[in-house]
Amino acid sequence: MSKSVVHTEAAPPAIGPYSQAIKLGSMVYTSGQIPLDPATKQLVAGDVSAQTRQVLTNLKAVLEAAGSSLDRVVKTTVFLKDMNDFAAMNAVYAEFFNAAPPARSTVQVARLPLDASVEIEAVASAE
Repeated sequence: MSKSVVHTEAAPPAIGPYSQAIKLGSMVYTSGQIPLDPATKQLVAGDVSAQTRQVLTNLKAVLEAAGSSLDRVVKTTVFLKDMNDFAAMNAVYAEFFNAAPPARSTVQVARLPLDASVEIEAVASAE
């Protein structure tokens, strides 16, 4: 199986020594996306709903660069700074994954990069 690095300018660049995603055979493994605007490289303003929308927009761009899509996601992990934000995050998440949503885990964490409120990673099929 061939392993390739996925990179797109339509999503924020990695802020450390990692790739936006790795494609291995027919699978895509994304790094966690935080709510950075790819144009400004700054956190988007707003609440967890606005941040979740940007995270999923970034995730969509990375998946598309890998030849995949949100429709092909089989598993996500959502990291929340505050589990009280679950309902607001979930409402936006449902807009992006409305039919046959992927398996998912959601966990509260002590802190996220750049003090973001939400981070999401995904595993998807590229075929």
